[in-house]
Amino acid sequence: MNSRERVLSAYKRTGYDRIPIKHEGTPEVNHLIMEHFGLTNMNQLLKVVGDDFRYVEAIYIGPELKTFEDGSFEGYWGERYKYMEFGTGKYMESCYQPFAGIDTLDKLDRSHFPSADWFDYSTIREQCEAINGEYAVCFGGAGDMDFINSISRAKGMEEVMIDMMTDNEAFIEIMNQRFKFYYDMHERVLQAARGLIDFTHIGEDLGNQRGPMISMELFETYFAPKFKEYFDMVHRYGAKAMMHMCGTVNEFLPRLIELGLDIQDVVQPTTPDMDIAVLQRNFGDKLFFQGSMDVQKEIAFGTPNEVRKEVRRRLDLFPTGGLFLGPSHAIQAGSPLENILAMYREAGSLIEVIDDKILSIQGEEEKVDAVNLAKLF
Repeated sequence: MNSRERVLSAYKRTGYDRIPIKHEGTPEVNHLIMEHFGLTNMNQLLKVVGDDFRYVEAIYIGPELKTFEDGSFEGYWGERYKYMEFGTGKYMESCYQPFAGIDTLDKLDRSHFPSADWFDYSTIREQCEAINGEYAVCFGGAGDMDFINSISRAKGMEEVMIDMMTDNEAFIEIMNQRFKFYYDMHERVLQAARGLIDFTHIGEDLGNQRGPMISMELFETYFAPKFKEYFDMVHRYGAKAMMHMCGTVNEFLPRLIELGLDIQDVVQPTTPDMDIAVLQRNFGDKLFFQGSMDVQKEIAFGTPNEVRKEVRRRLDLFPTGGLFLGPSHAIQAGSPLENILAMYREAGSLIEVIDDKILSIQGEEEKVDAVNLAKLF
C-alpha cells in the first residue's frame, strides 16, 4: 500500500499494512528529529517518520502583513504575534489585540476583516496532482475557523467568554466574518482541486484539561449552525471534514457526529472519558479518530517501553482502521527523542536507514516552523 491507499482503507475500516501516521511537532522537536537523521526539510522528516498526509496551500497575495520593530508581526485580523520563551522552547503568542474592548458594531474596525480574495487558488490542482495519488491530500489547519482560540488572540480570552454569555453584537459579527472567511476559502480550494482533496482541516478548542470550555447551550447558539453548514459544504465536494479539538470534548461528540463531523483530530486523553478505548467504545462506529498518543504524559515523561505499550494498545483497539496514529497535540520541546522514535518505530512507520533517495526529497527548510504558525491566523 502507498500512503493514500493506507489512509483510505483505514478510513473505510477495511484493513491496512500498517496503521496510518500523522505527525505534529513543535519546531524544536522537528529540528531534533532532523538533526538526528541528517535531514534538511520537513518533507524529508515526514517521509522518515512515515506521515501519510500532505497538505496543499492557497498562496497569500493579500495586503502586506507588517513586521514591527519589536520583532512582532501582523496576522490576518490586525492582531500581532511575538515569540515567547518558556524555558525549553518558544511559541508565537498574541501581543496586540485590535478588537479588545470593542463591544458595539459602531466601534468595530472592519478594515481588519480578511477576505478569501487575499489568496491565489490557481496552483491548488497542480499541488494535488504533484502529490500524485501517493499521499492523502489535506487542506486547512487547526487555526481555521477556531473561533474561541483565535478570536481571543485578537480580543482577549476573558472578553470572548463574556461576549458569548452576553450575546455581544461585536463578537457575533467578528465570529460571523471569521466563519465566512474560512468557509469561502475552503470552498474555493475544493472547487479548484476538483475532487482531489481527501480531507479538510479546521479547529475549535471546545475543551480544557478538566471539561468543556462552554455549555451545550452556547454551542448550539454559536457553533452548531456554522459547523453544520461547513460540514455539508465539504461533503458536497466529496471530501471528509477533520476538526482539531483540544481538551475534554466527549460531551460534544454526539452532536458533532449529528452535524456531520467525520474525524476528531488530536484526541487529548485529559480525563478518563477521553481515553482512546472509551472513545472507541462509545463513538468508534460513527467517528474516526486522529492522534491520541499523550504528549503530556508518555511521550514527554514516560519511557520508550511505556510509549511502545500505548502504541500496541491502539493497534489492538483499531486492527482494521478507525484511527490515524499520532501525538495528542504537537510533540513539545523537551520530549525525549527516544520516546518519539519509539512511537513511530512501534507503529512500523519509521525509516531508520537514510539513503540518497530520502535526502533528495525537496522542501523548504523554513517549513519546519510551520506547525506553530498554522495555529495562529
